[in-house]
Amino acid sequence: MASYPKLPEEYEEDELYHGGRPSLPCQEQQVLKGHEGAVLAVRFNPHGSYCVSCGKDRTVRLWNPHNGVLVKTYVGHGYEVRDAAITRDNSKFASCGGDKQIFLWDVASGNFIRKLRGHDSTVDALCLAADDSVLLSAGYDQCVKVRQLKVWDMKSRSIDAIQVLKGFQDSVTCVATSGASIFAGSVDGSVRRFDVRMGRATADQLHHPITGLAVTRDGLCLLAACTDSTLRLLDVGGGQQLATYTGHVHAAVKMDCCLTPSDAYVVGSSETGEVFYWDLVKAEMVEQFKAHGGVVTSMSMHPDGELLLTSSVDGVVKVWAK
Repeated sequence: MASYPKLPEEYEEDELYHGGRPSLPCQEQQVLKGHEGAVLAVRFNPHGSYCVSCGKDRTVRLWNPHNGVLVKTYVGHGYEVRDAAITRDNSKFASCGGDKQIFLWDVASGNFIRKLRGHDSTVDALCLAADDSVLLSAGYDQCVKVRQLKVWDMKSRSIDAIQVLKGFQDSVTCVATSGASIFAGSVDGSVRRFDVRMGRATADQLHHPITGLAVTRDGLCLLAACTDSTLRLLDVGGGQQLATYTGHVHAAVKMDCCLTPSDAYVVGSSETGEVFYWDLVKAEMVEQFKAHGGVVTSMSMHPDGELLLTSSVDGVVKVWAK
């Protein structure tokens, strides 16, 4: 039977409510400037102490989002950088983009440790799994006309993928994990779940291109950002649609979605520059604000829910606080 994620007992009175209204990050705290051109992705590290931004200017930048200081710039990509994933020990991160390669960087030195080759077209998304021992990359390989996820062994020195997950009819745009499950969204309108433990794959058809995914804390529900200007909440076990969230504009570009740490609120963005919060269970919009002058390309929620990062085609990353 389909079910919503279990919300904490303090949901009505603790972190999420203040003066009768949800207490959510929507006050501008910092503006991180430095990229020359659009910022395509922004990601907190797992502990929320720093973040990285990925630019059309072919750089990855490391920031302290709490004081707005640019710590380091990583140069090496030959084309735009589209995504990054940071290890839990904060010592390394992976980045990908238009140059068909995945770079593994040493955070402290700024040098890349190795390059992973295997995609022959743009790599759109990255995700670390299995306690950072595995890296997942999403893309489209033109030569073999295969839309696929590739799995890389982070502990090996090999530059070749250890597994390829297929079955998509168009480009794979986003990837997320929970436990032994890997979720991938595609332009073909499908969300595919690969159960690594059982060796099984299932697909749910949403009939609209999917550009972003987020999994609830308990792994029971999956949020998908679709290009019909709708966020959809799915039951992982049965694939049923539990709720939809609308009011934003999402029709033509890749954008993220996320959840607050308690799973009480859904967070989405708009091509018109706004950020939206919806109550997960009631599917009602509870907050919206103008974040950027152009498309909000990416978002990242702080692990404790106190801050939200947004990036945009306007070339900046903004830090939002409660």
